[in-house]
Amino acid sequence: MKDNFTTVARVGKLFGQADSGGVSITLYTTFPEDFNPKQDPLFVEIGSLAVPIYCDKFERRGASGANVEFADFDTPHRAEELIGKELYMELEEERDDDEFYMEDLIGFKVQAGKLRGEIVDYYDSELNPLFGVDFGEGEHLIPAAEEFIAHIDFEKQKIKMILPDGLLEL
Repeated sequence: MKDNFTTVARVGKLFGQADSGGVSITLYTTFPEDFNPKQDPLFVEIGSLAVPIYCDKFERRGASGANVEFADFDTPHRAEELIGKELYMELEEERDDDEFYMEDLIGFKVQAGKLRGEIVDYYDSELNPLFGVDFGEGEHLIPAAEEFIAHIDFEKQKIKMILPDGLLEL
């Protein structure tokens, strides 16, 4: 599997009703306590590809076991494909201490010349990411571009911006 996955469990044997496709799995110590079976996919390696699988049922059995029914492996014949396979989860991307995302700036105070305001939203777009900045008379959309940001003070949560003439009239 790729570097951005961690092994969290191994599928043991079929479990449950004869037609359910349920399996018994062994949970590794890396299996997260806060696992949400309705939202978080597990992954299994099939043909050297990481394939996401979702739980229809997930019932813990002690600290290191669970009985599971997977959405796309809903018959015993299909579930047998998983026997002996390890299950993976995607790792959360770690950030460097000095790295930040633009949405981290929501709530920061903004100074742009004589204007004072606050970043109230961030609109992510590959073509033109925008800050929603309120200078007291409603939200203005300002491109989230380095050339408009003169300084960021993370401790005081303040940003100094240099905006081109006429930008706020658009």
